[in-house]
Order: sequence, then structure tokens, then C-alpha cells
Amino acid sequence: MASNFRHREILELARKEGKVTVEELSKRYQVTVQTIRRDLAELTGSGQLERVHGGAVIPSGVVNIVYQQRRRLNARGKTAIAKACAKSIPNGASVFLNIGTSTEAVAQQLLDHENLLVVTNNLNTANILAANSSCEIILTAGVLRRSDGGLVGGLTAELIKNFKFDFSILGCSAIDLDGDLLDFDDQEIMVSQTALKQSRQVMVVADHLKFKRTAPLKICALKDVNKLFTDAALPENLQAGCDQWGTEVVVVEP
Repeated sequence: MASNFRHREILELARKEGKVTVEELSKRYQVTVQTIRRDLAELTGSGQLERVHGGAVIPSGVVNIVYQQRRRLNARGKTAIAKACAKSIPNGASVFLNIGTSTEAVAQQLLDHENLLVVTNNLNTANILAANSSCEIILTAGVLRRSDGGLVGGLTAELIKNFKFDFSILGCSAIDLDGDLLDFDDQEIMVSQTALKQSRQVMVVADHLKFKRTAPLKICALKDVNKLFTDAALPENLQAGCDQWGTEVVVVEP
């Protein structure tokens, strides 16, 4: 297979699976690991991939990945995380869900719950939960972000201040190795920070890829969170920090 065709397939695999590895690609295309390393080097050099140990991922930095691509990243892992998170939510609870593909996955797993009150600034989440006839849904006001169906800004934050949630379920774009939760949009961060203050318990849903990415703005820290749901063991230092802070880490297998 010509390298340009292989490059296209490698990019599509990275978008779908979240990560590609040198060993798996070598077996898939029946070429040497040196050939795959050259492929990844070229894709990294053009800014289409970001090298990590053993392979590569879709890059991040100061601009977030396109929303439709994020939906395909590690979909199986997000579903497993969402199932575990949803099991922690009792019937009759009041819940806030912020913007993100991981929180949308949680919404899907809440369809069988009864008598929930869900407040969200995510049009996609509201549409998902509309199928649950016993769920009362409150969609916040705010400025519509067309790229992902999010409602953000000061008006959104002001509405959220009227509530006291049993649970806030938050996604983020990245988690730094010091435990900071990171994102790209200060208007979205304002909303998440307000929800955090208005919640009895805060849960974060974040797959392992969030620990390989970065973003420029801080939402909060894991020490401000009651539970983290993820799909791989944390780095040793970060797990030790969570133990010290009293943040429960729930690791699920996809």
C-alpha cells in the first residue's frame, strides 16, 4: 500500500480509536516498525498527529479537536465510563451535565433512570434525555456555540446559581499530571465552575486520552472533585494525590 493511502487510513484509525500504536500498525499493514515510525513522523511533522509513547494520538493544544472527531475518540471507553457513572446516580436526583461527548454518553446511560431533574447547557444532552418521559429537563439560557450545541457565558452561569444540585457531572478537555482539569473556552469554564459551587457532589468523566492532552485554561483541580471515572489507571503520583485529597478514582474496563 502506498504511504499516502496508508496515512489516510492511519489518521482515520486515530480519530476512531483515539490512539494508534506502532506495533499494531506494523501488523495491520505488514510493514516494518521503522516504516510505521516514518509514517507517524511525517504525520506528526504536518501537525495531523501527536507522538506519544508507542504510537500517536490526534493533537491538541490551544485549539480543541473538532466535535465530530471527539465523538469518535475512544467511544467504547466513554460508554464504559458513562455506565459506571450512571450507576452512581439514584432515581429522583437533581443533576447538572455540562458540555462534552463524555457527558453525552452519561445522558444516554440515564435513560432508564426515573424522576431525575437534569439541568444542562448542552443541546445534545437535552435531546438525548428527551426520550426519558420521567426526566424533567431544564435547558439553560446562554450564547449558542454552534460547533457543539453548547450554551455558554454569563447568562448561563447566572441561571445555574438558582439551583443546588445533588450531583454535577463534568467533562473536560484535558487533565494535567498535577491534577488540574483543563479546557479551551473561558465562557464554558465559567459555567462549569459555577455548577461545581452549586453541587453537593462533583463527578468527573474523563477517559485515558484526557491525560495525554493539554489545554490552556483551568476549570478546577481533582482535589475539588468527589469522584473521577476513567478507563485506565492513573499515573502513580496522580493517584497518590487523589488518595491524599479524598478523590475517589473509579477505573473501568472498556
